Amino acid sequence: MVVPSATPAARQETVVVVSTAAAAAAPAVAATATAASHGGCGGGGVIATVDMSSLATERGAVARQVARACAAHGFFRCVGHGVPPAPAARLDAATAAFFAMAPGDKQRAGPASPLGYGCRSIGFNGDVGELEYLLLHANPAAVAHRARTIDAMDPSRFSAIVNEYIEAMKQLACEILDLLGEGLGLKDPRYFSKLTTNADSDCLLRINHYPSSCNVHKLDHDDQCNFKSLVSTKASNGGNLMAGGRIGFGEHSDPQILSLLRANDVDGLQVFLPDHDGKEMWVQVPSDPSAIFVNVGDLLQALTNGRLISIRHRVIATACRPRLSTIYFASPPMHARISALPETITASNPRRYRSFTWAEYKTTMYSLRLSHSRLELFNIDDDDSNNASEGKA
Repeated sequence: MVVPSATPAARQETVVVVSTAAAAAAPAVAATATAASHGGCGGGGVIATVDMSSLATERGAVARQVARACAAHGFFRCVGHGVPPAPAARLDAATAAFFAMAPGDKQRAGPASPLGYGCRSIGFNGDVGELEYLLLHANPAAVAHRARTIDAMDPSRFSAIVNEYIEAMKQLACEILDLLGEGLGLKDPRYFSKLTTNADSDCLLRINHYPSSCNVHKLDHDDQCNFKSLVSTKASNGGNLMAGGRIGFGEHSDPQILSLLRANDVDGLQVFLPDHDGKEMWVQVPSDPSAIFVNVGDLLQALTNGRLISIRHRVIATACRPRLSTIYFASPPMHARISALPETITASNPRRYRSFTWAEYKTTMYSLRLSHSRLELFNIDDDDSNNASEGKA
């Protein structure tokens, strides 16, 4: 029996709020240095920023910056990415219109299994949050199928809007993954991106709507959401979150290869980072609608033998305005075998994870609570690692 890991008490002690002004002014891979304490606790968690606007003339430097950011914390703020604002604006308008619909109309697109419309319930093992969401497969045919229940009046219009956004995110994800491969010095720098662009890749698009904390009770009128899941500052994830905060989406790492997150101008995202003294703490990420926030996923950590870090993050709902976020998950095909690349295995860093398929990992993920450190279940011991390095396993 697998017992979900409890959230360590230390994770609840500090929330650092990074200055928005510092974040906006930060140079490429610069630390957003000034941090305001919350609840009487100070700290120095940092968020890296990578500016891709100089890619045409300084590709090598940008590639090294991407690799450093992913190796240091598994998370960075991407600016100058070249994605036009129009596709995002059209998607936000279409999804905001959906979430504004009557509960009964929204329920026609659910319940999430896991694709479709969901409300409060996250996954299949009792995790809940103060949100409603749409989870869509990135395949155009799958989008068209779901669109019939999401926008019954004009499903083709909704499909076109979603597919336009997915294509933009797909291109950006490939660019970032290629830069990462170059920055890591891989023999095949395009190895990661080729996994996610395969014809049967399992890429997803998730749109999360967090009602304003002043109006979160409105979800109570939705029959699909009526199992009171309100999570306060002393709930199962425990501890001092923020004054009056509720768990919007609980602590987790993303299981896929890479995640690209974009949100409106409402704060809520927090990442778990070490401060200058090495003590880990929750860092509040300043909202920036023009930026794309990049998360390393579990599969990328496994593919690089732990060289890159799959960051843990969460969303805290505190604002009196709704938060809308969209996440593109770059994933391999279900049959893809995930194994550490040979150039990441050395005598000082032997193989850390056994080989597995994405289907196997996904099945494991669905059997566990959201906060579980899933990748630890695929660790191999020293003897297995030595055998693997010698080609015996």
